[in-house]
Amino acid sequence: MNKSRVKKGIKKKLKKLLILFFIIFLIVLIFIIFNNIFNNQSDKDNESSISYISSDSNEVTLYDLDHNKSTNVIRGSKVFVYKYKEKIDDIIYIKIKYNDKFYLINEDYLTNDKNDIVKEKEMFVRTNTTVYKDLDSAKILSLVKKNEKVEILGYDKINSDGSVNQYKIKCNNDEGYVYSKYLVKTEEESNKLFDENGIQEYMEKMGDTLGAGSAVELDYYPYEKIKFKDNVMPEEVRAIYINSGAIKNIDDYIDFAINNNINAFVIDIKDNTSPAYNSPVMEEYSPTNYNHALNDYDDYKKYVKKAKENGIYVIGRITTFKDSYFVEDHKEVAIKNSNGEPFSHNGSYWPSAYNREVWEFNVSLAIEAVKNIGFNEIQFDYVRFPDRTTNLEKSGTINLDNRYNEEKSQAIQTFVMYACDKIHETGAYVSIDVFGESASNYVTAYGQFWPAISNVADVISGMPYPDHFNAHEYGINEIVWTVPYKLLNEWGKYVVDKQKIISTPAIVRTWIQAYDTKKIPSVVYNSDKISDQIQALYDNGLTGGYMTWNSASNLGKYKEISYAFKKVYK
Repeated sequence: MNKSRVKKGIKKKLKKLLILFFIIFLIVLIFIIFNNIFNNQSDKDNESSISYISSDSNEVTLYDLDHNKSTNVIRGSKVFVYKYKEKIDDIIYIKIKYNDKFYLINEDYLTNDKNDIVKEKEMFVRTNTTVYKDLDSAKILSLVKKNEKVEILGYDKINSDGSVNQYKIKCNNDEGYVYSKYLVKTEEESNKLFDENGIQEYMEKMGDTLGAGSAVELDYYPYEKIKFKDNVMPEEVRAIYINSGAIKNIDDYIDFAINNNINAFVIDIKDNTSPAYNSPVMEEYSPTNYNHALNDYDDYKKYVKKAKENGIYVIGRITTFKDSYFVEDHKEVAIKNSNGEPFSHNGSYWPSAYNREVWEFNVSLAIEAVKNIGFNEIQFDYVRFPDRTTNLEKSGTINLDNRYNEEKSQAIQTFVMYACDKIHETGAYVSIDVFGESASNYVTAYGQFWPAISNVADVISGMPYPDHFNAHEYGINEIVWTVPYKLLNEWGKYVVDKQKIISTPAIVRTWIQAYDTKKIPSVVYNSDKISDQIQALYDNGLTGGYMTWNSASNLGKYKEISYAFKKVYK
């Protein structure tokens, strides 16, 4: 009996303990639940609608709840705002939640209106730049010049670093859009010239000997060179040129490329009086170009597509400021004689490089070619004024219609900025062809200056064709087109010099002569002569590649010199 009673007693005690533990557990559980509910409800009571970080700079500082500087956040970021406020040194700070952490922020840096994220009210132009009519096209409204003040009316989007992509601005009663990289906050900044490593002192030595503008006034601020992940440019481009008519034989050129170490084609989109295909942009801007197209749009697109399918990097070539058909359609844009009629230079009409309608046409054509045809890169040729016309201009025999009062060199560089800004948005690269002379120690009379163009473009392509030089250029005792290695070796030294003085130079990819010279003494440009040109470039470290210029795109000639393409250059 005693044992039974003891057992019953123990059971009762255990039962009481279990009940006690259960009650405690319930109390704790209820406490936790109510505490969470209370805290969550407290947060909800204090939580505001989503707000945005707002500032006149790219980033804003956040502080931890102990008032210590904690982190920076880019403007435009979303945050949750609470009712809690405190005042420190006459500044009111508000509690926010960002990335699941709590911070304090100056209340002036918050807004509920996306239009107020960007607080800039006025800015200054640091270099001549294009004002766009809208955000969706390449249409040009006007030009704003260095040092001008602009009113900020809005913006298009915030970049990942908090900077603005394009500002909506008002200047001289015009309202349009400008890329932010061309604006600065103070007039003092806009007056400055970029002077890293004494670049301005160097430029002052260049002079303005030919009347196309001072080297000093051009823009040498660094331009970050873009690389597209889904559009990889070969480190060494080995290209042949295919004109608008020859592209019909694309299969033969592809077969040649595959068997002869060629990895790229330069294919005409528009050569002077030889438009390649009936482009819708041509139909809009230049019906005469459209009506003279050498290929059907769909056929041309198939040719380019087939090249890409065979691993060929395709470069679309556009002659820019030499376009007789465009002048036929728009005489008002032409360089004119004193009687007001279009001026003919070497049998062709030239739209003025000062005229923005000409810019629009060529860049709109390029954008279409990238988006609809599939080009990896756009190459602009004839990015200049006509050569050997300085005296005609000085005497008033011709009128270049310089409506913005620009120097030739400024207009050329500003065009390159415009082309790069708009074409980069399509995911394609931009290359600019220049005369070999542009690497000299002066601004050329037709507006090309190597450092100014190289600083902005992705690729710069000199055209140092040996038969274009004087017989004893660079002090070479022999006739230079008979010794292409010596000539291009000397020319290459000038290029290297110009490339070194800017911090963001373009890739150098050079045109080489792939035709026989008719100058006296005539020279057959065989594989050795082709190889000599390429080797001279590589010996100067100019290893971005080469392109063969043969205006007829003569496949027979390419086959004759194929040994030069198969050779590995170091």
